[in-house]
Amino acid sequence: MTLPPRTDRDVLTARPLDVRRGVNPHAPGSAHLRLGRTEILATVSVEDKPAPHMRGKKEGWLTAEYAMLPRATTDRQARERNLQNGRRHEIQRLLGRAFRATVDLRHFRGQTLYVDCDVLVADGGTRVASVLAGYAALHDFADRLIQSGKLSEWPLLHAVGAASVGLIGDEVRVDLDYAEDRVARADLNVVATDAGLLIEAQGGAEEGPISSTEYVRLLTVGVEAVGILLRELHRQL
Repeated sequence: MTLPPRTDRDVLTARPLDVRRGVNPHAPGSAHLRLGRTEILATVSVEDKPAPHMRGKKEGWLTAEYAMLPRATTDRQARERNLQNGRRHEIQRLLGRAFRATVDLRHFRGQTLYVDCDVLVADGGTRVASVLAGYAALHDFADRLIQSGKLSEWPLLHAVGAASVGLIGDEVRVDLDYAEDRVARADLNVVATDAGLLIEAQGGAEEGPISSTEYVRLLTVGVEAVGILLRELHRQL
């Protein structure tokens, strides 16, 4: 099945992005992000206790959690905390690697940072939107530490973002919504820095093998899309 051409945006253009930071008065860092109709709430928390495997080390640790609210989708889903959900664990590992690549954890020795990403509304791209929302919450967290005088050095090493990219027929499209994701011949979730450095690419072919040329094209377009999304995100922070 091939979807008709896009009418709302170019195939290489992401959906509109809107971000607001500092939305949770209880969290030291937070952000609410919309990417099209997908909507994420991200918060940062700090525990003054090292992760067990980091005791005695010269840096702290960061872990990420991801969850989808029961009515984030068209039909109610059971709360994910009650399920052995492989998809959720896979996304949490992706988020953790992305955020640990951007935070200089030497500033948080003896502490554990938690980045919680909750999907309020899902319309495709929840994991890439969670990377963007989590980074925005970390940016809010870092800015508050600097403004309060608790840190004198900016603790984020990179800006990190993500974008989905897929093959609809033979056409490369950026930032797939749910309808496009369902019929993509191949799709990738690309995590990269604002300098165009790759952190992770997750995904692959859905309806049979694709060529290495097609894969490289998806990866290249994905990294470029991340840069564009991060520039828009920083414009709003």
